Amino acid sequence: MQRFWTFMLLGATLSAQAAEVDTLKSVELQEVQVTAVRASKKTPVAFTNVGRQELKAVNHGQDVPYLLSLTPSVTTTSDAGNGIGYTSIRVRGTDPTRINITANGIPMNDAESAGLYWVNMGDFASSVQSMQIQRGVGTSTNGAGAFGATINMLTENIGAQPYIGIDLSAGSYYSHKETVRFSTGLLGGHWGLQGRLSNIGSKGYLDRASTKLNSYFLQAGWFGDNTVVKFITFNGIEETYHAWNYTSKYEQSLYGRTYNSCGEYWDAEGNRHYYDDQTDNYHQQNYQLIWNQNIGRELKLNAALHYTKGFGYYNEYKSKRTLFEYDLDNQMTWAESDIVRKKTMDNDFYGVVASLTYDNKRNLQAILGGGWNRYDGDHYGLTPWVKKPVDELFPDHRYYDNNTRKTDFSVYGKLTYDLLPGLNAFLDLQYRHVGTKMNGPTDAIDWTVNKRIVYDIRESYDFFNPKFGVNYDITSNHKVYASYAIAHKEPTRNNFENNYNAGLEMPKTERLNDLEAGYKYQSARFSAGANIYWMDYKDQFVLTGEIDKIGEAITRNMPNSYRLGVELEAAWRPADWFRWDINATWSKNRVKDITVNLTDGTVANLGNQPLAFSPDFLLNNILTFNYAGFKASVQSRYISDQYLTNTGLKSYETLDDNGNPVDVSMMLDGHFTTNLDLSYNFRLPTLGLRDATIGLTLYNLFSAKYDNNGWAAPAYTQKNGQVVATGWEASDQYKAGFAPSAPFNMMAHLSVNF
Repeated sequence: MQRFWTFMLLGATLSAQAAEVDTLKSVELQEVQVTAVRASKKTPVAFTNVGRQELKAVNHGQDVPYLLSLTPSVTTTSDAGNGIGYTSIRVRGTDPTRINITANGIPMNDAESAGLYWVNMGDFASSVQSMQIQRGVGTSTNGAGAFGATINMLTENIGAQPYIGIDLSAGSYYSHKETVRFSTGLLGGHWGLQGRLSNIGSKGYLDRASTKLNSYFLQAGWFGDNTVVKFITFNGIEETYHAWNYTSKYEQSLYGRTYNSCGEYWDAEGNRHYYDDQTDNYHQQNYQLIWNQNIGRELKLNAALHYTKGFGYYNEYKSKRTLFEYDLDNQMTWAESDIVRKKTMDNDFYGVVASLTYDNKRNLQAILGGGWNRYDGDHYGLTPWVKKPVDELFPDHRYYDNNTRKTDFSVYGKLTYDLLPGLNAFLDLQYRHVGTKMNGPTDAIDWTVNKRIVYDIRESYDFFNPKFGVNYDITSNHKVYASYAIAHKEPTRNNFENNYNAGLEMPKTERLNDLEAGYKYQSARFSAGANIYWMDYKDQFVLTGEIDKIGEAITRNMPNSYRLGVELEAAWRPADWFRWDINATWSKNRVKDITVNLTDGTVANLGNQPLAFSPDFLLNNILTFNYAGFKASVQSRYISDQYLTNTGLKSYETLDDNGNPVDVSMMLDGHFTTNLDLSYNFRLPTLGLRDATIGLTLYNLFSAKYDNNGWAAPAYTQKNGQVVATGWEASDQYKAGFAPSAPFNMMAHLSVNF
């Protein structure tokens, strides 16, 4: 520890030599990392910037989706119910696998699933300088295709001055967060080191839905007058107890709202138990080497190499399983036993991205960029334990073992040109090539032939994604814009897997035509804006409401669908001590000519129906008061009803335990929640304390009982000439599950900077 403080004091001394480097120029050079993929004030797309101070104000332990939940058109999910652990973000009703996410311009989406598992990047928000959310297709970026939104993150600057910071949070459900941050500032005027060490934990709102997240972030940089070279490494180690089954309303009526069936089993006497090691475990290690270079006055170059290593597994207790499923019954005696299966992933993701920006400082900006990325992932399953009397078997072997390889290459060109004073045109052209190979035995059995399903899939895709628009600054306060974009997206591994296992045709690529138009007003005290969007899809992968055997949402191609909406935003600051922010989204989200298979073997067309998980109305309202270091923020949020299926049916019919007919909901009911954040910031320079903030955040202040996610998989039949949903059996109240959110809960937090 003494050596550490000596090092920090040395950094403080040497930082006095920082005059050799222009600090502002250094910051601008670091931001070159995201310039190519970000929208600017001249870009005719809908976007929201979230700065470091805004993130810090809400970053008390919850995952990134919940930190962004008050931005327009966003909904979030949380398996554990309190925003810590497995969470996800949806934008305009689009599921997470259609949202492109980058850090420093480098793809962060899992190449196979196209989603991002925030649980593998614990406390990453503490190392972010800024985020930008582009809604709709947005501008061309690197990695997975953007079909609903783009989130690009810039990791924080090393800074010219040294510091040490400590962030502590603790609250309901044994939730806690401990973060230590440091920076050397500039050493010798050219070198810098900055990092973070974090621990986050929670027992979760649901029973046993625990989360343990350990992570670090470390970057070293060299800064010259026209050059910045940075090496960044960060990791995440997570352990979460399963909470992905969700529970029916019937189960909740029996066992309570926090009931979690994951890991449940019964002994020979009929006593219920829970498997202690029903956990998901994953280690993700990231490396980035970034070079930013000014080439004269008008050119800027960014190039980056990246590598991500991922390894993880989860254990799951399975009761009364056929041993043939696990290659433990070659004689096909159809013996059954309780078993523990261990599903493992081992993957590598690496590549290069680059961009060259030209800006003549007058009327023309041009960007040429692109990247090449490669993914190689192994999936295999083990059976580490089998219940007696078959323990003489050697169960710890690979009963399935398959591999996915994916290559993604793209190149794009962007041009912004001022046609007239205040009027500029935007053109963005992208070519993208994707190749996917999946091979090897899977964990699924084709029971029609009693053989394991084996992948032998080789697909390649070539996409051309044009975008263009205009932006007109009517006056210094008023502007209007309009844009049209075409985007394509390839199927994910889950799309192939779910279609393959269900015996359906291979999934198709998606196409999106996105038309956007907007208006913005900006003044010193008031700003407002409106954005209208029309997103017309061909073969969109739509959430069906079903989940697969590991709790992941199933999506399938729908030939024709659309999302139509208007997004409104306003901010008013009538006095220095008060600010009012509000945003709202009205939308109509429909799938055309949806069909369902009926129990009698026929097919019924239900016409146009609402898209699942796509609320018609969202509202966020934020009132912020500041005075002499005190801050109070009241954050209210309303989300309207959401359908769990694409049928437009709100419930299914079944019988209760007494044989009486009951309707079981297939809806996420609309809900209104309010959070209250209180904090006080102060300084004690005589004690070497640069500043400190102490506070308390009250979540769901009025204890609204609502569900943040769910699933539904009923049967369909004809009744009195109408299609209705039913249980698969006479008494079946288990064909819809829900993920309850926590009632009133709180987190106390303290942040100090030296």
